[in-house]
Amino acid sequence: MGTALVTGASAGLGREFAAQLARRGHDLVLVARDEGRLTALADELIARHGVAVEVLPADLSDRAALGRVADRVADRDRPVDLLVNNAGFGSRRGFVRGDLAEEEAALDLMVRAVMVLSHAAGGAMRERRRGAILNVSSVASFAVMGHYSAIKSYVTVLSEALATELAPHGVTVTALCPGFVHTEFHDRAQMNMSRLPDALWLDASDVVRAGLDDVARGTVVSVPSVTYRSLVGFLRVAPRRVTRGVAGSLAARRRPRDPQG
Repeated sequence: MGTALVTGASAGLGREFAAQLARRGHDLVLVARDEGRLTALADELIARHGVAVEVLPADLSDRAALGRVADRVADRDRPVDLLVNNAGFGSRRGFVRGDLAEEEAALDLMVRAVMVLSHAAGGAMRERRRGAILNVSSVASFAVMGHYSAIKSYVTVLSEALATELAPHGVTVTALCPGFVHTEFHDRAQMNMSRLPDALWLDASDVVRAGLDDVARGTVVSVPSVTYRSLVGFLRVAPRRVTRGVAGSLAARRRPRDPQG
């Protein structure tokens, strides 16, 4: 099964990726800032599935730490067969009302880190003529929903470009584009999601399973659920003024939670 490296592995989709990959027999390299949570997860997965698990604590918004993870991804003696670029966070404020330092951190984590690690993995996998990269993007990458949407657009387009570049060398690249998923993501961003219809929520286990199955199939853009595939199909052909209207409607359902409440 080989070794999979998962970023943002201590919570949310990253933790689910780690669990499902271990269940499928993959050895793991787990990356996140919280060493304690990573170690506890590693112990759990080793005991439950008997796989080898390496813990690699790192803040991917820090260039030196990111460089260490990139070196691990590119290590010829300990090859990474699947890279899962999952680490990320959301913001409860609009771009102008938000803190610029937070927006810069978002770029470092969800753009620069994805670029650096995809470059490291793509080069190593191209040389071996095998491997896969899964970049966690979002349905937001097809819409117009603030800075997060712009960031995820980069992730989706980069993934599509890399898939074309690396396909002749036996390497696949998949952009996983889910909609709203039940994880810690929105709570950490202090977003009140209570007005969002139940039909738009996805289960993390379903999203991860769909993503890994699409990696196995060599799918370039993976959109879990019929509902979101239909939405993405519409957004791909709709005029941009219409997509801006859809974004405004969804934004109205995402009221910021009072940080004191």
